[in-house]
Amino acid sequence: MTADLRLILFDVDGTLVDSQAAIVRSMTAAFDSLGLTVPQRRSILSIVGLSLPQAMVRLAPKQNSSVQAQLVQGYKDSYRDQRLAQGAAHSPLYPGAMEMLDVLHAVPENLLGVATGKSKRGLDGLIEAHGMEKLFVTQQVADFHPSKPHPSMIHAAMDEAGVEPANCVMIGDTSFDMDMAAAAGVTGVGVSWGYHSESELTAAHTIIDTFDQLPEALAQIWT
Repeated sequence: MTADLRLILFDVDGTLVDSQAAIVRSMTAAFDSLGLTVPQRRSILSIVGLSLPQAMVRLAPKQNSSVQAQLVQGYKDSYRDQRLAQGAAHSPLYPGAMEMLDVLHAVPENLLGVATGKSKRGLDGLIEAHGMEKLFVTQQVADFHPSKPHPSMIHAAMDEAGVEPANCVMIGDTSFDMDMAAAAGVTGVGVSWGYHSESELTAAHTIIDTFDQLPEALAQIWT
């Protein structure tokens, strides 16, 4: 009897890659370019995972939509310039990330995917920089979906992979990821090394502290 296919979805920023320095630099550049007070670092990191328009609404609530749109574009321009200049060093993988992706990818029943607040251009650049082109069967990005925690990304990923909710897991570092998983009816696995504290990951089924703990967490979910 053939084993069921299982879809393992990953958030990117704060889960697979440590992009906090790049995010803070680009957000700083965006606000500086308009002469606006730069939000505190913790405020900037708190919105990681949201689509940029929603993030700017939170970070610049007193600004009108035109200014918020300029902030979005300023962030995108700065982030792109940094990425092109720095390559893989722009958003380094967390320790053990690539090794664990390779281990999971080697299992025939496993399908890997991404559900991220990044743009398609940003995700494409990151995947190329880290040589991950062959790993992910589905890549869901902010360009084509409502912002997390809306479940659209996960629904689309499951449709592409042909997998039911019981055979899908979402792995991420923020409450947006875990709430998205809950909204989609799939299991959420939180990671403790990202940009939201463990106390914020209330919708997570379980929380891991290192990538080495992921296989056992998945085994328990699918037992």
